[in-house]
Amino acid sequence: MRIQGAARSTAILVAGLLLTSAGAYAEDRQIRPFIGATFGGGTTFVNLERAVGKPNPTIGASAVFLGELFGVEVDIADAPGFFESGDTTLPLIVGSRVTTLSGNFVVAAPHRMTEYSLRPYVVGGGGLMRVRTTTTFNVFDVSKVIPQVDVGVGVVGFLTNRFGVCWDVRRFQSVGRKTRNVGLSFGDESLSFWRATMAAAIRY
Repeated sequence: MRIQGAARSTAILVAGLLLTSAGAYAEDRQIRPFIGATFGGGTTFVNLERAVGKPNPTIGASAVFLGELFGVEVDIADAPGFFESGDTTLPLIVGSRVTTLSGNFVVAAPHRMTEYSLRPYVVGGGGLMRVRTTTTFNVFDVSKVIPQVDVGVGVVGFLTNRFGVCWDVRRFQSVGRKTRNVGLSFGDESLSFWRATMAAAIRY
């Protein structure tokens, strides 16, 4: 409980600092609702249907504040069915999802050089990852909040002054969790995966 409380406090603090400092990066303010997929996952949690490494749909949104080179971002995403294979013959998991909340720093190509073309960027930061599974007979149910870090690359391009598109690939990795939950995790609790998304970039 102490770890979860500290993780929540850290996430709130990071998000607050990012939003407070957003004025310094307010040259280009964007909202990016996105759809995509997670893939290439690995975990020490009980993976009854062996679905963690398979592609799984995800949705979410981010708020981005970009300057000439540097910026900040708050990103939230949800991946329902993360631990489910889709096999309805004998389902071992009746519900699952992984939700991430991240505060990130962004380094982008200079705006003056990419104003009328694709603008590449790198992004990295951290936050929280909530892992939830509901199993048949409730034997291996999981509900955990774990600190995580993420890093990725992407490109954004605008079709008009207000509307554009963005493509993004990121790696998410849980960190700092040294708790062994007998029966739910094989070793220290850990979860990692890739996420690829396409977003609508909306300036405001």
